[in-house]
Amino acid sequence: MATEILMPALSPTMEEGTLAKWLVKEGDTVSSGDILAEIETDKATMEFEAVDEGTVGKILIGEGTEGVKVNTPIAVLLEDGESYDATASAAPAASEAPAAGTPAAPAAPAAAAAPQPLASVTLEPDYPEGTEMVQTTVREALRDAMAEEMRRDEDVFLMGEEVAEYQGAYKVSQGLLDEFGAKRVIDTPITEHGFAGIATGAAFGGLRPIVEFMTFNFAMQAIDHIINSAAKTLYMSGGQMGAPMVFRGPNGAAARVGAQHSQDYAAWYMQIPGLKVAMPYSAADAKGLMKTAIRDNNPVIFLENEILYGQSFEVPKLDDFTVPFGKARIWRSGSDVTIVSFGIGMKYALEAADKLAEDGISAEVIDLRTLRPMDLPTVIASVQKTNRLVTVEEGWPQGSVGSYIASEVMQQAFDYLDAPVVTCTGKDVPMPYAANLERHALITTDEVVAAVKQVTYR
Repeated sequence: MATEILMPALSPTMEEGTLAKWLVKEGDTVSSGDILAEIETDKATMEFEAVDEGTVGKILIGEGTEGVKVNTPIAVLLEDGESYDATASAAPAASEAPAAGTPAAPAAPAAAAAPQPLASVTLEPDYPEGTEMVQTTVREALRDAMAEEMRRDEDVFLMGEEVAEYQGAYKVSQGLLDEFGAKRVIDTPITEHGFAGIATGAAFGGLRPIVEFMTFNFAMQAIDHIINSAAKTLYMSGGQMGAPMVFRGPNGAAARVGAQHSQDYAAWYMQIPGLKVAMPYSAADAKGLMKTAIRDNNPVIFLENEILYGQSFEVPKLDDFTVPFGKARIWRSGSDVTIVSFGIGMKYALEAADKLAEDGISAEVIDLRTLRPMDLPTVIASVQKTNRLVTVEEGWPQGSVGSYIASEVMQQAFDYLDAPVVTCTGKDVPMPYAANLERHALITTDEVVAAVKQVTYR
């Protein structure tokens, strides 16, 4: 039976691309894994491989064609003994590209089931080349993002404990009460269950609340509203009612605040359909992702880090700077090993990469930035280049973010791995209060270095 080869989606955000070059011609016999064509997007040029075997019966889209929509038929693959003329006469011509607004033909089951290996992706900056950069702390970047969105949209408001008169427990909301007043910057009682429920109802009514938890450990009091109300209503209402809102605040360990105030909830929230989860490292990503989160029509879990609040990074000076969800950032290119992290884990990943370079090991460091949606294609593409993977996070090992990434890499890129994936996490214990024990419970740069040397056999 003839199979249509469809224009692939080579990233979560790809909608169309250029069919740059065919590497096969009509009549060629191909096997699974053979390179068929080169596809260009605005970010990179990638090789597109066959997922089945057969004979190229007809090339439907010529090389050099721009603006080819994802899922558009670009060629027809025939089984032994078939001819294209016979299959074409039995069905509508596949060579006609879908008209604008017409749903593309669904992928054949065999093509959909098999992963398509990607070439290494070099992501462009999220701002134009030559943009002026300003040194900004993560704290200031978050405040600026909220202020800009509150000026842009009167439906946006902030609520939480001490966000108004005290200007935030960590001074993230500094100045917002003075500019926007007490109706849009609202101090709440110490009742996370109560004010998270009020905010969820406000979102149902069309407003766009930003809910600050003094720490995400306290969000445990509100988890029914987050998981059972905010996350599920769009689905359960058949798309008639959503919850455009942001739950934000510090997540993970700080410094000597004990077991009940030090938990990393990244893996918890990442599992929930209906939520989006962002966990930035730099000030630029904190600002760009926060603006995107506020505009999103879904509930967003925005995980910050208390230790990072005072860290300064360069932020682009733009009137409206946003960072899309589902797009990882490659902080450092490398060829020997891929290190994947997010949030404060990036500190250890980048420090480890510097130390490894002194020993002649070239590490590619990827910051996921968002965990749901997660940019797995960039991770897969990097592993196909480096053949090794180490993940880094502060959360616990069982059910970790790294465990999920490792499982996906082993399903989609197993043949590219030259060593087992190693997941670096915090220790499997409640966080100790004593400073010396707390240091032992957290991930360290030296542990990341040791993991990389383990997978590179150095």
